[in-house]
Amino acid sequence: MAETTTVARPYARAAFEHAQARKGGLKKWSEVLAAAAAVAADPAMQNAFADPALTVPERADVFLDVVRSVAGGKAVSEDFGNFVRLLAENRRLVLLPDIVAMFEALKAEAEKSIRAEVVSAFPIGDEQKTRLAAALKQRLQREIELEVTVDESLIGGAIIRAGDVVIDGSARGQLANFATALRQ
Repeated sequence: MAETTTVARPYARAAFEHAQARKGGLKKWSEVLAAAAAVAADPAMQNAFADPALTVPERADVFLDVVRSVAGGKAVSEDFGNFVRLLAENRRLVLLPDIVAMFEALKAEAEKSIRAEVVSAFPIGDEQKTRLAAALKQRLQREIELEVTVDESLIGGAIIRAGDVVIDGSARGQLANFATALRQ
């Protein structure tokens, strides 16, 4: 894992810097990179990468054709095509999921935003989501993209994860803390 991260990092940074230099580039590259990562993670595509009958340019062209179809009408720019060809030439197409993860982290940092995951014991209403997002925005000094899921095993309350911050306000978490305190 650490090795793939190390190898993927310069590609992610180069893609990010290139996209950032273009108006609307971060959003466009983010969308197309996500589609490319999905294609790269597909086992059938991974078998195609290993096919010795395909030359590197053919492999890149097949990959780009599949990305175009998966991207659902999103334009695959010439620059992105060149990026994919470079990855294919260096046998790095399989790194696209890692590249995307790093690209998205760089994008979030540049946009001063963060994705917060809220796992709640019960469904959360729109008003509660708005108040929670506002409180997180104030605490983290970032724009908040809220993702809410329900896990009834929490008994009550919620767990919030935003980057390195974890706030466990669940009843299950509180009971676990209480049990730990009693054992000491």
